[in-house]
Amino acid sequence: MQALLAFENAPPFAAPLRFFLTAPLFAVLAGLLVAVAGPDIFASRWTPDGLAATHLITLGFMLQIMLGALIQILPVVAGANLARPLGIAIVVNIGLSGGVLLLAGGFHFGWPAVLTAAALLLGLTILLYLAVTLRALIGVPSTSPTIRGLKLALGGLAVVVGLGMLLALGLANGWRLPLVALTDLHAAWGLGGWAGVLLAAMAYVVVPMFQLTAGYPARPSWLFPPLMFGALLLWSLAVLVDWPWLVRFSQLGVASAGLVFAVLTLRLQLKRRRARADATSRYWQLGLAASIFALLMLSTAAIFPALAELPGWPLVFGILLVLGGFLSFIIGMLYKIVPFLAWLHLQSATQSKMPAPTMNKILGEPAMLRQMKAYVLALLLLVAAAFWPDWLARLAGLAFAIAAGWLWWNLFSAIRRYRWHSADIAAKLAAKLAAA
Repeated sequence: MQALLAFENAPPFAAPLRFFLTAPLFAVLAGLLVAVAGPDIFASRWTPDGLAATHLITLGFMLQIMLGALIQILPVVAGANLARPLGIAIVVNIGLSGGVLLLAGGFHFGWPAVLTAAALLLGLTILLYLAVTLRALIGVPSTSPTIRGLKLALGGLAVVVGLGMLLALGLANGWRLPLVALTDLHAAWGLGGWAGVLLAAMAYVVVPMFQLTAGYPARPSWLFPPLMFGALLLWSLAVLVDWPWLVRFSQLGVASAGLVFAVLTLRLQLKRRRARADATSRYWQLGLAASIFALLMLSTAAIFPALAELPGWPLVFGILLVLGGFLSFIIGMLYKIVPFLAWLHLQSATQSKMPAPTMNKILGEPAMLRQMKAYVLALLLLVAAAFWPDWLARLAGLAFAIAAGWLWWNLFSAIRRYRWHSADIAAKLAAKLAAA
């Protein structure tokens, strides 16, 4: 995998960075919303504030980081060079941020016009992003599981956005839609066909590279994305023809594909060459444990549907899969990708005339581990709040906001150190040139 990487094609550091620094602020906002709304937000997954907080996380945090990461990964891994990556990053980051704020506000206040505006702004922004990335990918052969996974993930994103716009416009205009079935399908495509396939495609590269594991086996790596897509297409057909039994069968397929990937990744983690686990490895272990538990819940509910009606079941499933799983994976990768990119650009700036500062000088391990402890505490409180919202809802929301704010501070501090080292290197090179 690593032989495929062409870092000379990397975009300007500012392109992915603006997404990475924006995203934690939306997570802070989601935590504060939970703290302000209190127990009412845990009454159902359909509460207006619950929908607002969910999209602040899935769009404001997850989608921001995934789009920023793709801007970095596509040229390096797939050789798909984006036209004007910094300009695209600025436009997409602003459009996505504004759209998420409008969407959350539309849910919170119940304003149909704002929901409509949010749907249109988000749709146009993602359409622009897809057009640019797909244009760059035209003619790029799928020579690795990562490249094929990236292409399929972008297809999944298109489906997610289409379903999301349909739901938002339907709510705003009172269209008669099967809202529950479409919302579940929207979530499945978002977490499985987009985030899940993209996570796997990136994991094939970053897990062996940053966590010093063996490479993923070839056959499962090639099979996971199309199997996930096949299960989701079957789920879509089941919703279209209104066959509940086929929906449950498809859910079992989605859960099984996710479990195979999670167990395979956990096995690689346990056999890793580095004995001491760093913050990235610990975050991934947390994510794998939470994801496996959540996917087992999904499998069980597909076989015994009555379980999904138990108090707290849908909320615990969502918290474990999204906050415990996907966010843990994403934060773990951020803690490697940001200092690595900083080191890479500093190394380029030295012109091979002096050593670049190590990644630990950019972002130290103790700061990351302290933030992780705060995040684990917030996650436990959120799970407990699903059962005892009157006692724990506000505390859990505040704890999550603090953990997300701490993540932002760690990333901001890393960039501040990067800028200091960059200025220091420039000064030293100028001094050498003057002395010569």
